[in-house]
Amino acid sequence: MKKIALLSDTHGILDSRFFPHFKDSDEIWHAGDIGSINVIDTLNEIAPTKAVYGNIDNHILRQIHKATLLFKCEKIDVMMTHIGGYPGNYAKGIKEKIKLYEPKLFICGHSHILKVMYDKKHNVLHMNPGAIGNYGIHKVKTIIKFTIEEESIKDLKIIEFPRKN
Repeated sequence: MKKIALLSDTHGILDSRFFPHFKDSDEIWHAGDIGSINVIDTLNEIAPTKAVYGNIDNHILRQIHKATLLFKCEKIDVMMTHIGGYPGNYAKGIKEKIKLYEPKLFICGHSHILKVMYDKKHNVLHMNPGAIGNYGIHKVKTIIKFTIEEESIKDLKIIEFPRKN
């Protein structure tokens, strides 16, 4: 069993109000637009962190992280990228990657809009954790917490805080 904290779009700033919610996580997953290597360093001090780079990330972050990450958590195949869209409106090339890799969990960021929905056509659960940085259209900062046990994704919780201006 793994407890996961999923976040995206920090844009170089970690909101410390979320730190207590990271502490019981076995892993932290970051879906891009990290903004600073310091963000990853801080998250890794709390729990092992998997991340992909986003469109605002510099050459340093792009050397360390991939654009798309494929991995297994428990018995769930996961695909994570930054710009992915959502079921019925996937970004260019994403539908083909989902068909090729057949993940059971597809994660992306970029939109700053929290979204969790099941794609029946491709048999994949889509998650976008919204954003926790200070830049972008979002009015609320959000993360998703969930547990993966064997082949099950469960105990999904949304943690949100008002965005400070």
